[in-house]
Formats: sequence, structure tokens, C-alpha cells
Amino acid sequence: MILVTRINGAVFALNPDLVERVDCTPDTVVTLVDGTKYVIAESVPEFIDSVRHYRASLIAQASRMEPEPVAAAPASSDDELDAKVLPLHRKER
Repeated sequence: MILVTRINGAVFALNPDLVERVDCTPDTVVTLVDGTKYVIAESVPEFIDSVRHYRASLIAQASRMEPEPVAAAPASSDDELDAKVLPLHRKER
């Protein structure tokens, strides 16, 4: 989430993944994918910069995470595998 400011000074958090577009009319209007519109005090370049920093922080945080060890699957017979796997297509007779 990023913090943006309404024209009246109230600050709120906005999910940038839901933003469809940002217009300057001359106020900055953020339109979400569901059609909701917010008029904010930040300029379009400031808003875009906030979104960039947010996404960069997600990537940086993900790169610092240690991968979870992958446990080796126990060996099993073909009959056990056939019982667990559903066929994608019906067998022709």
C-alpha cells in the first residue's frame, strides 16, 4: 500500500495494483480498475514515484528472503502415482 493525500489533507492507503490510470485535470485523479476515482494532492510524477518505490521495496524484500528447503518426495510405485494423478483426457476404447 502507498500513502496518498486527499485534497482536504486526509491521508489514506491505496493499493497501487488496483490503479488503472492517473490523470492530471489539473488536479491529480486516480482511477481504479473498478471505476472508483480519487482526487489526490500529489502530482502525477510524485504518485508514479511512490508506486515505483513501493514495487522496488517488494522486490528488495523478496530478494532478502531465504528460500524454503524443498523436501524430497518419497519414492513410490507407479500404482501409487496413478491413484493420485487424475487423467486430463478420457482414454479411448
